[in-house]
Amino acid sequence: MSALALWPRAGEAQGTRPPPPAGEHRALFPICAGPSRVTCVVDGDTLWLRGTKIRIADIDSPEISRPGCPREARLGRQATERLRQLLNAGPFTLLPPPDGRSEDRYGRQLRIVHRDGESLGETLVKEGLAARWGGPRPRWCGSEGV
Repeated sequence: MSALALWPRAGEAQGTRPPPPAGEHRALFPICAGPSRVTCVVDGDTLWLRGTKIRIADIDSPEISRPGCPREARLGRQATERLRQLLNAGPFTLLPPPDGRSEDRYGRQLRIVHRDGESLGETLVKEGLAARWGGPRPRWCGSEGV
């Protein structure tokens, strides 16, 4: 084994906690910054996990890269931070969406993030920080923007 294998990857949880059971994931998620993305949260519905870009398949969250108005930008930042908190709260599983799609048109893996039988995306929906995927297109701006 090389000495490099002993060092945790950037953004990975460190410490003496035992690894999660098979099929579960646990990592320390910062907000993504800079060009190197291994394990981090991009926005309210996209994350990187150990070098794989994942789009949360059951929700749509406000945009942070090109928001349509100040309200969408604010909600997008809140959704991003809340997803980071939820992912860091403990082990989770990644499930394929029920429609069988595994990848979106941008090459992101499509997964539903679960903990204790509940979708973390649904938590964001209940908190007003995301909308269910497949429903009406969210109007994050209301009368403020596009």
